[in-house]
Amino acid sequence: MKIPPRDMSTYTQILYQIVYGTYRRQKTMCADTRQDLYKFMTGLLQHKKCHVYRINGVEDHVHILISLNPTVALSTLVKDLKLASTAHIKQNNLFPVFNGWAEGYGAFTYSLKEKDRLIEYIKNQEEHHKKQNSEDELRSLLKEHNVKFDERYFS
Repeated sequence: MKIPPRDMSTYTQILYQIVYGTYRRQKTMCADTRQDLYKFMTGLLQHKKCHVYRINGVEDHVHILISLNPTVALSTLVKDLKLASTAHIKQNNLFPVFNGWAEGYGAFTYSLKEKDRLIEYIKNQEEHHKKQNSEDELRSLLKEHNVKFDERYFS
């Protein structure tokens, strides 16, 4: 008796850098409580079966480097992350003048070969932003990935 071939399993490697900012790019995320936010976000992402490589940011935005689980829609993940983190921030009074997250986000895919470089880049956000503001950083990411954008969102 011949055994039929098994169905193929699902294999993916979807490395994303997700970037989003505070409402109107307000510098509301205090350095001393950001780690609490990042721990919360890490737990939520792990619950959604995403592998978290690094989360970091500065006063007005956050960078997240993950391997996205193929059962999770990116837009739903970001929406859930923003909603849950906003509630966490407010419940724990992490950032007293935090007014929420900006509506949009950037999400950029990378080869796994770039993972270590991206981890270092995200880890060193404070140092990086001494040389480049968040708007110029986002413009650079959009240009690097050939994403068309509306300059009006930067003024």
